[in-house]
Amino acid sequence: MTDIHKLQLNKDDMKQLGYQVIDTIVAHFETEHLKKPVATATRQEMDSLFSTNVPENPTPFQDVLEFIIKEVLPNSNIVSHPKSFSFVPGPSNYVSVMADTLATGFNVFSGGWVASPAAAELEIVTIDWLLKLFKFPTKKGGGIFTSGGSMANLTALVTARRQCCGDDFSKAIIYLSDQTHSSNIKAIRVLGFKKEQVRIIPTDLEYKIAINKLKNAIAKDRLEGLQPFCIIASAGTTNTGTVDPLNEISKICKSEKLWFHVDGAYGGAAILAEKGKQLLKGIEKADSLTIDPHKWLFQPYEMGCLLVKNHKWLSKTFSEKPEYLRDIEGNTSEINFYDHGIQLTRRFRALKFYMSLKTFGLNAFKQAVSYSIDLAEEVENFLRQSSNWEVLSPATLAVINFRYHPIGVSLTEKSLDNLNQHISKQVMRSREALLVTTVIQNQVVLRMCLINPRTTMTDVKDTLLLCESIAKEKCESFV
Repeated sequence: MTDIHKLQLNKDDMKQLGYQVIDTIVAHFETEHLKKPVATATRQEMDSLFSTNVPENPTPFQDVLEFIIKEVLPNSNIVSHPKSFSFVPGPSNYVSVMADTLATGFNVFSGGWVASPAAAELEIVTIDWLLKLFKFPTKKGGGIFTSGGSMANLTALVTARRQCCGDDFSKAIIYLSDQTHSSNIKAIRVLGFKKEQVRIIPTDLEYKIAINKLKNAIAKDRLEGLQPFCIIASAGTTNTGTVDPLNEISKICKSEKLWFHVDGAYGGAAILAEKGKQLLKGIEKADSLTIDPHKWLFQPYEMGCLLVKNHKWLSKTFSEKPEYLRDIEGNTSEINFYDHGIQLTRRFRALKFYMSLKTFGLNAFKQAVSYSIDLAEEVENFLRQSSNWEVLSPATLAVINFRYHPIGVSLTEKSLDNLNQHISKQVMRSREALLVTTVIQNQVVLRMCLINPRTTMTDVKDTLLLCESIAKEKCESFV
């Protein structure tokens, strides 16, 4: 190890460290299905492992890496594991991992054209691919890659507020359903809207926003002299995978002159599958659309995306011209993405999306998404044929909700809730699968999100057998 004061390793050490890191990653991809997907540890246990004073002197990199491999990585959930069913799994791909390694290794600044014309151009190209996929206008349309869906939704709502309300949004009203993702509520709060400026519209029995109640809320607000300006629709809710009636909402937005934002962070990528395309009809009518490539487009964290019908909406909202950037503005065709969003300093996110699509081809992604949707439907059929399970929300965009409720066993609703919560806790304690609960119609249910193309029906059945054994062992105490 040389040139410590320059924060450099010598060439041989760099190679050795690099090879060891790559070998570790390859081994992980090859063996992750054999590992337990759940990591459990207390704060006290983590403190005992990692809490130390700042190291004043160097440590051999082999020792540092060995410690990371032994203690850090095993204490993290494996969200790409075939039995990672909860929240929204993160089934990454190796090509994108290597692309991120290149982008990070070269430390590419992806904020402005002058800093990296290639990075800006690849973002333009890949955004254009997505615009075409969702039938957004390619000449006027635009977009930006973000850290995730939360930042994409925030960017969309800042843009909507600017375009619809200008500087005065004191009377502005925004509408969303009770199933809308919490990141939108957080974005609304960050933007300074008051609680009384937000309308949470109930959903119907299919968990879709209630159109009549939405129309009534808008009419009432107009009569009271308020300014309705935006409707947020969900294209794949996190809880149930439900898609709001996008065509109907788009008609309301058109007649009422409201901004139409679609949060498709979870379900937008389902447009790659024929079944998903049918459910997402009307998504092309949105003014802005959030999608999350690090979910169902199989990219590693972090990668969200915002698409808009008119790229000028972004630049008119976010462009600033400080003196220290005066020499790098370029011409109008040379897009500076720091003018299209919140971040000035941006990592080169487009590279991993570009490399993985070029390597595998779009058809492979289509097959992977279609497989996930079909698998969830197969799981639903399996559950309905069992005397032990009750489906509470049918398979929709690879999400299904169900609970243990055996025929012939009399249990109160409270006991059923306790039993299914117990099943989840014991499965997590076993570390055999990542399976947690949610609440549907005031009932505690188990939820599976099956977007991993490497998850098999065998993985699901093995997990359900584990659930049944846990339930049967403890069922009597809940009667």
